[in-house]
Amino acid sequence: MEKVTIKNLIDFRAKSDRSKITFLNNLRKEKIKDPNEEGGDYWISCVSTISNVYRNNDRTLLGKKVTEIQAKLKGTTRKQTKDQYQRNIDILIHFEDFDLQTIRPDVDLQIQKQSKANSLLDINGLPIEAKPSHVFSFSENGSDEIGAVWFVAKKGGYHLHDLGMFADIIYRYLDSRYSKEYFVSTSFCIAVDVFSGKVVRYKDIESGIIPTLIDATIDQINKL
Repeated sequence: MEKVTIKNLIDFRAKSDRSKITFLNNLRKEKIKDPNEEGGDYWISCVSTISNVYRNNDRTLLGKKVTEIQAKLKGTTRKQTKDQYQRNIDILIHFEDFDLQTIRPDVDLQIQKQSKANSLLDINGLPIEAKPSHVFSFSENGSDEIGAVWFVAKKGGYHLHDLGMFADIIYRYLDSRYSKEYFVSTSFCIAVDVFSGKVVRYKDIESGIIPTLIDATIDQINKL
């Protein structure tokens, strides 16, 4: 397998035993389609915009994108496309009530450049992809810290324990790639479900509020 995404792991967990084997066979052939993304770029309009809002700390980008997508919506008659546009619009409008300050440090942050070549983590023999929306550094109380946020979307939203898998891989990624230079902040290893507005931090896993599921899922994959 060239890579396994967190969404692959989540989908694998939801399948029956027989379907799991078929899923893995397709994954090995690299022909699997990620159903959570509904065509790959289904949620790109809302997720990329929310990511830009976070980067620039500028909420006005939400309204601007809504206006842009509404114009596209009026220009198409294809139902599938119209539904996609409307769902992205709905998420952006809903996200206007989300308090971004709850997922940002109270101090200035610096967005770090991420290397695609360093996005894979070997976990029990599987190449697991970690691609948070933003990795950022900040200084607080004399400590140089690193954190990351990952905006994800799925029709109907993610369960908290599934969202926890994104937060978990964020922490492992930062610990592997940045811990020599920074202290990894468990409060700011954050996964945000833009569909529902749910938030899970790695500290929720540390405290036992959210279970850790990545290793058990990979163990099951290796057994099959």
